[in-house]
Amino acid sequence: MQTPKTILLHLDSSPRSAERVKLARQLAEAFEAEVTAQPCTLSALLRYPYALEAAAEAVAIMQSLDRDSRDKAHATFTSAAAGSPRLHWTEPMADAPWAFARRALYADLLILGQPDPDDPNAGELPSDFVSSVLVESGRPALLVPYAGPVGTIGRRVLIGWKETAEAARAVSAALPWLARAQAVQAISYGEDADASLGSLRAYLKAQGVETEVHSGGPDEGEAGERLLSAAADMSADLLVMGCYGHSRAREWVLGGATRSLLRSMTLPVLMSH
Repeated sequence: MQTPKTILLHLDSSPRSAERVKLARQLAEAFEAEVTAQPCTLSALLRYPYALEAAAEAVAIMQSLDRDSRDKAHATFTSAAAGSPRLHWTEPMADAPWAFARRALYADLLILGQPDPDDPNAGELPSDFVSSVLVESGRPALLVPYAGPVGTIGRRVLIGWKETAEAARAVSAALPWLARAQAVQAISYGEDADASLGSLRAYLKAQGVETEVHSGGPDEGEAGERLLSAAADMSADLLVMGCYGHSRAREWVLGGATRSLLRSMTLPVLMSH
């Protein structure tokens, strides 16, 4: 199985970026990977377009805000990277944030942050940034919650299984963690849960991974909340699941479980579209 060797880390000016850097450093050391730390936010001029019609002084203020955002991200990266030679800073992209998904095509794994609606700097990114990157790049991503410390991940893993290409890609991406985990459990919902879990367990056994499976019953409702509850019950430190969404009128419309997880996640989640 292939471990991630190239990791793309998203940075912004929020203090929470520090947890993402620490996680990236942990993974770089565990998998002997190289990490590209990419600051990516909307420019102040895009967030405050009225400045384009104002005096030149207002435009200068917008440019100053962008420099401040970049400098905060760099300071956070420098502190949390702790001099690791595997973590590499890159300057902000001129066409951010849309270019991030294109840059993600050249990474084995992405590290992104859960959107925090209460963050005063939430406007630095479009509300659908995370979902757009996942859907447009097709790359697996580790999503870091916006609250709480992030320790070592992958010791106790819960798989939210569904017989879909998205879930299969997520499980494949998770194999480096599953192979090292102390405990792996899988849960599925729906009429065919038992049969699909049996097939998943056989597949993972062939990969050298013993898995305890649990049928959540025929009801597929509130799957996101139920997955988080199951993760808490087993003290999981990593949740693996597919990311579901499609484009409609130039917006990404997420599936119910994906939307619930992005809103309420309490542990790192490995997702793939």
